[in-house]
Amino acid sequence: MTELTDTLRDFVPALLVLTVMILVLGGLHWWLLARRGDLGNEARLPRQLLLAGGTLVGLLLLVLALPMSDSLRGQVLSLLGVVLTGVIGLSSTTFVANAMAGVMLRVVGQFRPGDFIRLQDRFGRVTERGLFHVEIQTEDRDLTTFPNLLLITHPVTVVHRSGTIVSAQVSLGYDIPRDAIEEALVEAAGRAGLEDPFVQVVALQDFSVLYRLAGTLNEVKHLLTARSNLRKSMMEALHGRGFEIASPTLMIQRQLAPDTAILPEGQPANPATEPGVVDADAPESRIFDKADDAQALEHAREQLAALEDRDSPERTALERQITELEARLKTRGDTSEPGADR
Repeated sequence: MTELTDTLRDFVPALLVLTVMILVLGGLHWWLLARRGDLGNEARLPRQLLLAGGTLVGLLLLVLALPMSDSLRGQVLSLLGVVLTGVIGLSSTTFVANAMAGVMLRVVGQFRPGDFIRLQDRFGRVTERGLFHVEIQTEDRDLTTFPNLLLITHPVTVVHRSGTIVSAQVSLGYDIPRDAIEEALVEAAGRAGLEDPFVQVVALQDFSVLYRLAGTLNEVKHLLTARSNLRKSMMEALHGRGFEIASPTLMIQRQLAPDTAILPEGQPANPATEPGVVDADAPESRIFDKADDAQALEHAREQLAALEDRDSPERTALERQITELEARLKTRGDTSEPGADR
């Protein structure tokens, strides 16, 4: 009986450490995650890492509190180190790799929700950044998920949120003066709302000259519309001056008078909008609806965190906006709880 009592007494410190660890980790889980079940992946990631670190520290304290000899304790700690090293070593082929890649993406901060990115043959706007995956909304309004490891091991192109270059190419005949072409294309870029336009001669082809028109687009949110408007303006500007477009190559074979040009019948159509004005019903508002909400949600959370007055009307309005955005995001392509990794 005395030996049993002594044994139980030796385990009291370990039991106390285990009890405290369970209570602390349970409290941290409630404080960081459970009480805010609608947290997005962007906010959940650092909290999950904090819980994982707390669990590791608790295990180390539990080993130190167990009644064992110093040599045995050293062997147990060595075993834990080997296991941890093995997990890290196998991370290139397990889900741990995606978690580590997710941490790296957060540290680098190359993109955030709402940004346009291109990965391999996929292009779209970021809607979520999770511990294991990144979700984008494509030009077809579909949601595509990439494992974080794929974004680390392959080049990712991110459209600069402060502005990007929009360009289009067109083939024109050798009989048209280059100066006149450049003047018409620069005019087209201005009508499409692009700044600082420039024209390049890309190639001298067998039957035509390939030109590239480019300009700066400051509002990248309407990138798809800007690309389309640029091509529309190019056709209107060139046809309006009587320049025949030969892209990619004219293959029509018929007898024509030497001075006959192939042009659309009638006058060129007038631009649908004023220069630089984006239609309120632009397709991006329907294609990237979830990405728009994700970007607005992150911006609202940043504004809320910066407010110091807890009773201000602005804080109440931001909290209401965040609630509405979270509810909308939950109904747009989500198949799990808001913010949960899928």
